[in-house]
Amino acid sequence: MHLSFETNLGLSFHGKAEEIDQSSLFDPYRGNVDLIFTSPPFPLNRKKKYGNLEGSEYIKWLSSFGASFRDLLKPSGSIVIELGNSWEKGRPIMSTLALRALLAFLDESGFNLCQQFIWHNPAKLPSPAQWVNVERIRVKDSFTYIWWMSPSERPKANNRNILVEYSDSMKQLLKSQKYNAGKRPSEHQIGETSFLTNNNGAIPSNVLSYANTHANTDYLNHCRENNIQPHPARMPSEVAEFFVQFLTDEGDIVLDPFAGSNTTGSAAEKHNRRWIAVEADKQYVQGSLGRFCNQADLLKHPSE
Repeated sequence: MHLSFETNLGLSFHGKAEEIDQSSLFDPYRGNVDLIFTSPPFPLNRKKKYGNLEGSEYIKWLSSFGASFRDLLKPSGSIVIELGNSWEKGRPIMSTLALRALLAFLDESGFNLCQQFIWHNPAKLPSPAQWVNVERIRVKDSFTYIWWMSPSERPKANNRNILVEYSDSMKQLLKSQKYNAGKRPSEHQIGETSFLTNNNGAIPSNVLSYANTHANTDYLNHCRENNIQPHPARMPSEVAEFFVQFLTDEGDIVLDPFAGSNTTGSAAEKHNRRWIAVEADKQYVQGSLGRFCNQADLLKHPSE
C-alpha cells in the first residue's frame, strides 16, 4: 500500500482494504476514525469488472473486516455500508447473500445496527433484464440497502444537520398557525401546537432518492481527458454527503476502504472533514484525481 495523492484534508492510498490491518500508515488513525462510509463490491453471483467475490465466499470475506473496522473507529463512531441486491444465477428469485453477509459482519464485529436506509435510484436501468425486459415477470430493481452500524448504541449523530426544506403545505401551516388538533385513527393525540414550531426544516426519512445520471462532472471530464475508464458503479455525491453531515462534525475523520471513484472523500472535503480513501484498482485511483483537480495544492506521489 502506498500514498497516491493528498489534498487539503485527505489522503488517497492505492492498496487493498485487507492491507489496512498490517500497514503502519494507519497506526495514527486506529481508534480515531469517526465514520467509515463505504460501498464494497456487491455479493453478486457473477463477476463484475470491479472485483466482486461470488457466492458464499463473499460472506466470509465481508465478515473478516469486522474486527479491523472496529479497531479503527472511535467508540462513538459509525460505519455505514451500502449492500446491493443480488439474484440467483439463471433464476427469477432474489439471493439472500447480502443479508447473510450483513448478519455475519455484525456477529464478527459486535456492532449495533442503528438504522436501515434505502437509496432509491429513479434513473436505474431495468434489471434483472431477463426477468424484467424479456419475460416481463418482475419489476425493475431500483434501490439498495444502506446499513448504519456502530460500536455504541448512541453514536454521534445529529439530524438537525440534514434537515430538508418544508413542503408547501407545511409552510402554509406555519404561516397560518392553525392546525386540526385531536385524536387520530392511530389513537395518537395531536396537540394544538404540535406542528406549529418552525424548526427551519423537516426531519428527512430513511429513504434517500437520488439519481446518478451526471454526465459532465469534473470526475468524468478528467477521465475522458486522460483516457481513464470511469468506475462503473458510482454513487451520487448526495448520498455520501447525507451521512457525512449526519454522523460527523467538521474536522472529523471519514474513511472509505473501498473508495472506487472516491465519492466519499469528495463529500468529506466539501464539508470540511478529513478523509482517507483506499482503493485497490490503480486506474480508479487515477480517475478519482478528477474530483480534486481544482485544488492548486493537490500533491501527487509517485506510484510504486
